[in-house]
Amino acid sequence: MKAPDFIYCRAESLADALRLKAEHGDQARWLAGGQSLLAALAFRLSEPTALIDISRIDALRGITFDAGVVRIGAGTTHTALGVSDIIRRHVPLLAEAVPLIAHAAIRNRGTIGGSLAFADPAAELPACCVALEATLIAVGPKGERRIAANAFFEGVYATALRDDELLTWIEIVAAQADEQQTLVELTRRSGDYAMAGVAAVLRGDAAEITHARLVFFALGDRPVAAAKAAALLVGKPLDEAQVALAATASAQEIDPAGDLNGGPEMKTHLAQVVLSRALRQIMTQAKAKAERTAA
Repeated sequence: MKAPDFIYCRAESLADALRLKAEHGDQARWLAGGQSLLAALAFRLSEPTALIDISRIDALRGITFDAGVVRIGAGTTHTALGVSDIIRRHVPLLAEAVPLIAHAAIRNRGTIGGSLAFADPAAELPACCVALEATLIAVGPKGERRIAANAFFEGVYATALRDDELLTWIEIVAAQADEQQTLVELTRRSGDYAMAGVAAVLRGDAAEITHARLVFFALGDRPVAAAKAAALLVGKPLDEAQVALAATASAQEIDPAGDLNGGPEMKTHLAQVVLSRALRQIMTQAKAKAERTAA
């Protein structure tokens, strides 16, 4: 297949990008890493009248840490996320997710903003942001708008972004001292989209969990928070009995459609498998941390 005809524009600044979007209208599309958009163009799944290249805007790149908040530019590549000391130290869930995203060539070009705005329900980063209770910042002609991650994703490839808005920054509160984060997914081959996955964020210790966020991906039309399963963990020790209860409860909170990988029953089973593995990983991490503290 061959991409449709379109006008190409390169924005030199955020203000320039918004000007170009206003000039070319709703049928113009932002171009950052292009790892999803260019494939969609080739298959005529998307036929914009103009592409606005935002990949050279310095203001959209970078990772900072201040006053307990990690701020990530939407134009930051997956590779930059994965090698950042700030991310590894303060948002380890993202560092853990990066190697699971496709392949190195795609990670070198793809951006966190592109992944979030594309909103593929099988992608890792949207689920991570929901589990981390991130805030997504968009800018448009009317100014800046802050959107909670759990309200940002509205369906398959659908988000709360308005047609004239550009996702600019992602803010995440740094992990607390007693916080454990992990991500587990199942794929047929390395680099494939997940058949099922979960991002888990827990606080507390082996004696008592004080906070839990469990968010599935590849099991619905958007990241799916398993609130009831998470609630079962809070106020109790994290042990095999609680892992089994949470896994069983999670099956009641998802309604996966069948796909090429299997039917709804198989997907539901895989959800329980990935959640059990994630919670056991956190148990292992918590135990190791306790042993280091005691030593």
